[in-house]
Amino acid sequence: MIGARTLDDLIALRARTTPDAPLLVDESGTTVTCREFADRAERVAAALAAEGIGRGSRVSWQLPTRISALLVLAALRRLDAVQAPMITQYRTREVAVALATSRAEYYLVPGAWQGFDYGAMAAGIAADAPGAHVIEIGHDAPEADPGASFDAGSNADPETVAWIYFTSGSTGAPKGARHTDGTLLAAATAFAGGGRLGEQPGEVAAMGFPVAHIGGVVYLIAALAGGYPVLVQEAFVPDRATADYRRFGVTTTGGAPAFYSALLTMARAVAPEKLVPGLRTLKGGGAACPPEMFGAVRDELGAVLAHDYGMTEVPMIAVADPTDDPAVLAATDGRVIPGNTVRILDPSGQACPSGVLGEIQVSGWAVCRGYTDPTETQKAFTADGWFRTGDLGLLYPSGHVEVVGRLKDIINRKGENIAPQEIEELLATHPAVAEVAVIGVPDGERGELVCAIVTPSDPGAPPALPDLVAHLDRAGLMRQKFPERLEIVGSLPRTGLAKVAKSELRDRFSSPRTDERQD
Repeated sequence: MIGARTLDDLIALRARTTPDAPLLVDESGTTVTCREFADRAERVAAALAAEGIGRGSRVSWQLPTRISALLVLAALRRLDAVQAPMITQYRTREVAVALATSRAEYYLVPGAWQGFDYGAMAAGIAADAPGAHVIEIGHDAPEADPGASFDAGSNADPETVAWIYFTSGSTGAPKGARHTDGTLLAAATAFAGGGRLGEQPGEVAAMGFPVAHIGGVVYLIAALAGGYPVLVQEAFVPDRATADYRRFGVTTTGGAPAFYSALLTMARAVAPEKLVPGLRTLKGGGAACPPEMFGAVRDELGAVLAHDYGMTEVPMIAVADPTDDPAVLAATDGRVIPGNTVRILDPSGQACPSGVLGEIQVSGWAVCRGYTDPTETQKAFTADGWFRTGDLGLLYPSGHVEVVGRLKDIINRKGENIAPQEIEELLATHPAVAEVAVIGVPDGERGELVCAIVTPSDPGAPPALPDLVAHLDRAGLMRQKFPERLEIVGSLPRTGLAKVAKSELRDRFSSPRTDERQD
């Protein structure tokens, strides 16, 4: 879509170009056309304005993946507010930090959803640290007549920071990556164009991941740019999701490798051609993808797996073209997108030749404008302005990137980054724990699972995994960070600097066990 500099521009342009084409559809079959989306976003903006939200207001929202959440997202941008989405898995600890980090004046919650009362959590946080005004957003977003005097931020600056997306820092506390319309449009239009989404007739995408991920806004912008509809699903439950894929004719979907694995598992239980007959492409990112999965997707799902490379700070670093040679798709993580530049540096800071392993650094249009914490910004960016991804990889003359590992001590579980230090600090307060190390160990379904290795206070009475999980639950940690495996050891191995030798622990405990906690 040429000529769109902001999200507002893109929504208006799509509404004029294909007004009656469907843009969003949910599991109930509710459909919103491109023109209806623009009109309703304006009405939601008017309703939020009546609550006091306006230009420059700081709004955090924690909503399920619904049409109403996407309308709220668009409405807040229409108001020229600064929005800070939070995934629904966040609990008291993460939410409190995120609200403080974003300096939220308003906090939008779904009330009770999937057995959890977000309003009660918000009230508890407010009792300890009064601040954000809580507004409940139900299944349907509030709407009001904009009226002739409605003042919206229709002349938004594409380079103004208007988005804060959270990612885990080294301590596990959410860090706020600051984005603009410009950074998000650069990433999302490259995702649509480089991934050839919408090129073939009848394209229908499915969003089965949290809309509050940075992938939510990327998916919306890509659909607006590519001119195809998106199926919005509140949660990815494989059998229900694939039934909806068949019902609505989904041709492309994606997520982290754990998502691909779930589809393959289902395909092996039925005739593959009956699982999602119209599926053409799987696209996603969030974690390294095993090479063997590319052939499995082709053979068992009849689709092309084109795995991309991005992160919260740079939503798209490289995008995989599904028409590339299958061997290239299996060996790399996409081609660097227009407007981005990637360099590979060795440990001394020298540039690596093509095809030589080093740290991946990136600069360009899709890179965030630092973090809300200037100290974190200084650590993450080089003196000459390049973002340190913390990933190890290679860059080829074709522009393709191959990611081979991480420099950071981060567990990547189902595409979510989890910092061991936060879990270790909380587990260390359990009376039965003398010392603890938390690592990620390989897992075919989740990418990595969380493994706690404990030296017990009393060797004769070591803690059990359910006891540690309950301890973390009482501390307000989100479930996705709970250990799924427990190992009891007499002592933790140390390096020459007296640090825990986690590489030794990973080597020792990399084999799977049958008594792991399952979600």
